[in-house]
Amino acid sequence: MNLPADFIAYTRHLLGEEEYDKLYTALQQETPVSIRFNPLKSMAGYRNDPRLESVPWCSTGYYLDERFTFTFDPLFHAGCYYVQEASSMFLEQALKQYVNVPSVMLDLCAAPGGKSTHCLGVLPEGSLLVANEVIRSRSNILAENIIKWGNPCVVVTNNDPADFTCLEHFFDVILTDVPCSGEGMFRKDATAVTEWSQENVDVCWKRQRRILADIWPSLKPGGLLIYSTCTYNTHEDEENLLWMQHELGAEVLPVDTHEEWGIKGCLIDARLPVYRFMPHITKGEGFFLAVLRKPYGKEENQRTLSAGGPKSGKSKNKGGVAPLKEFFEKAKTWVDKNEEYQLLSLNPSAIYAFPMQYQNELQLIQKYLHVIFAGVVIGEVKGKDLIPDHSLAMSSVLRSDIFPRVEVAYEQAIAYLRKEAVTLDVTAPRGYVLLTYKQLPLGFVKNIGNRANNLYPQEWRIRSGYLPEIVRTL
Repeated sequence: MNLPADFIAYTRHLLGEEEYDKLYTALQQETPVSIRFNPLKSMAGYRNDPRLESVPWCSTGYYLDERFTFTFDPLFHAGCYYVQEASSMFLEQALKQYVNVPSVMLDLCAAPGGKSTHCLGVLPEGSLLVANEVIRSRSNILAENIIKWGNPCVVVTNNDPADFTCLEHFFDVILTDVPCSGEGMFRKDATAVTEWSQENVDVCWKRQRRILADIWPSLKPGGLLIYSTCTYNTHEDEENLLWMQHELGAEVLPVDTHEEWGIKGCLIDARLPVYRFMPHITKGEGFFLAVLRKPYGKEENQRTLSAGGPKSGKSKNKGGVAPLKEFFEKAKTWVDKNEEYQLLSLNPSAIYAFPMQYQNELQLIQKYLHVIFAGVVIGEVKGKDLIPDHSLAMSSVLRSDIFPRVEVAYEQAIAYLRKEAVTLDVTAPRGYVLLTYKQLPLGFVKNIGNRANNLYPQEWRIRSGYLPEIVRTL
């Protein structure tokens, strides 16, 4: 790996000769691969797989002995696990230490969804996550991964950070995994090396401060901001924290760790409680994290954090004519614990289920932001039929007894995920059927007897027409 000369000079000065040499050696080695299990899906039986090694700072994270063939693993497409870099899973420690009551959280720069799905698994039950991505194409990828994860307490948005200013004092927690120069990804991504420059570092730390200033008003007084990057330099890390202390009055909070985790601390004179992962010390890529608390204003010293937001205006439902009442009644029977969910139409043909307790928050989000996805899509109305949506198949709200289930073998599962024709046994019931693989939901088909119409989303299908000679899956 040919590192940029300016990066070498700066990082050697920052770390010292001996430690820089260790970092350089580590960057020539193979990148470790890690996954994180979905706590909503029955994965407990896989934890003792000898190919897996626990990630010490993440209760559901595991290193793999070698890379799996993820594209051809039906459990990956079923949202049973997420492929995520191990160092970034440290986010769990900050959330578990400081977020102990149901909260409204924003993941501001969320695509492709690793940290968002992690938050959904760690936040206290009854919390709401808003996962945002500024780039439209990436927000669709984010929505796909959120849907596969199956947690209904989520809204996916496509907005610039400045758009959130209207939601003043709305969020209890904000995660800002800000765009950065990517030094910590050099080993994993060759493009990060070629795109690095000192000029880009300068662009990044200035952009990061704009993002932080834009989002700060939407954090409640006393709320938490979790700041993270995948870079080593102090301009984008410690110096930004000092700026937040000075300009925004933020308090930097400590996170409990264990010495054997090998996490490095502050690299400048200010003794800030920060957490830096470096590949020559920890098993993972470069990652930096800090937790900050927003101060209370004079008139807000006694304010208690709650799940509520600002006072509501009316929602701007851009959908058009809503589905008929009978379709809502039918959709309701498909939802487990349906008294906890409000059924609504966010577009003319689809019926969504969204947590009842966060209806006011959803109205405000719809009023000010561009919503891509919210809650769970229960089904889509076509003519006189309500077709169950793939989002329902993936979700924890699906009533387990409402649709017949048919277990499929590996070859059938791959054919289904390629959106090919699927033929079921003659004994399979007619109508809408939930296919399962290893007893876990894979998606819906409509069995008409001589064939089953494949309802897997066209845009998510496996596009590769061949199967590798060696396939490694869970």
